[in-house]
Amino acid sequence: MKQTDEVDDLLTRAGARWRADQAAPPEPDLEYILSGGRKPRRRWVPALAAASVAVIGAGLLTVLPDPKPAPDAAPATGPATTGTATAGAPKTFAQSNDKWLLKPGDKVEVSGEIIAAPGKPPVFCAPVPRNAIGYPPGKEPAPSCDANFAVRLDGLDVDRITGLTTIKGVRTGRAAVTGIWRGGAIDVQQQSAPKPVTDFDQPELQCPVPPGGWKPKPSNITSPVVTKFLDAHADQVRGPIFRYPNGTGRNAPVVILIGIARGDRTAFRTAFEKVYQGNYCLVPVAVSRSDEERITAAIGNLMSQNKSLGIYLGGGPGISAGTPYVGLVAYTPQVKEALTPIGLDLLRVEPAVRPVS
Repeated sequence: MKQTDEVDDLLTRAGARWRADQAAPPEPDLEYILSGGRKPRRRWVPALAAASVAVIGAGLLTVLPDPKPAPDAAPATGPATTGTATAGAPKTFAQSNDKWLLKPGDKVEVSGEIIAAPGKPPVFCAPVPRNAIGYPPGKEPAPSCDANFAVRLDGLDVDRITGLTTIKGVRTGRAAVTGIWRGGAIDVQQQSAPKPVTDFDQPELQCPVPPGGWKPKPSNITSPVVTKFLDAHADQVRGPIFRYPNGTGRNAPVVILIGIARGDRTAFRTAFEKVYQGNYCLVPVAVSRSDEERITAAIGNLMSQNKSLGIYLGGGPGISAGTPYVGLVAYTPQVKEALTPIGLDLLRVEPAVRPVS
């Protein structure tokens, strides 16, 4: 027998003994599974630049009002219906993104990780998603930052940054910095403790509460027939998104949020109710699932083809109102030009380096 075969045999037998010693798994909670799980909130889903993939989060639902009252603007009726969104004026994001546009000489601010390697100027490192790897004490690698996502900080006092630690000679911590933008570098004028990270709370459900309140009725949203129906309407809809208007207790009602990007909502609802059973809410949104796939591919191509743009993630605000999201180091004319073909009216730019007045 080969040595490798002996090792495999030993591992197989050891694994069998370990499994035999384990307790039996608990019975599945069918109510929990069929309800889609009860998660209190949806988080941002990052796209890893290292993998050259941009992910528009599965929870993304960009809620926008309609340009004019829709045929079904009034609350709907029926055993499975919860209501519809309110009509109003649409909005885009192309012009609002320009508030982040930078040119050399602008006063800017950053807040986050600072890395100072020996013999090199300290840098601010944009919040690039990283693999979470647990290292034994004393075995951690020295902190580093890809040059495409680093901003040199000229004049920073490293000894004053918050949580200063040293790993293999590299000092790191966190700070908020204000200074003058020099295109890839900041002349530091002021530094302080880092700003707190903003969390994203779940907004109120857009549909009106039905008479008698939301009911904890079963939902077949994960059934093949409903999945097939929504797949067939990918050019029109976004979702489904699970919402919990009364909290996430075991018997709390689940409301399925479906976004309608285009088309006749009355016709969609009529067809949807033929296959779906349970609470749901229809709202107008900016992008359909097909739109999202196009944007995802375009951002991914930019991240892989031109890392110098400093784009480090793409995602959506989960169940919050908003629009597809692009995280990047700085919104420069070069970045704006690269993002324009994707559709700036459907993209919300979130730069790490931001101008201040």
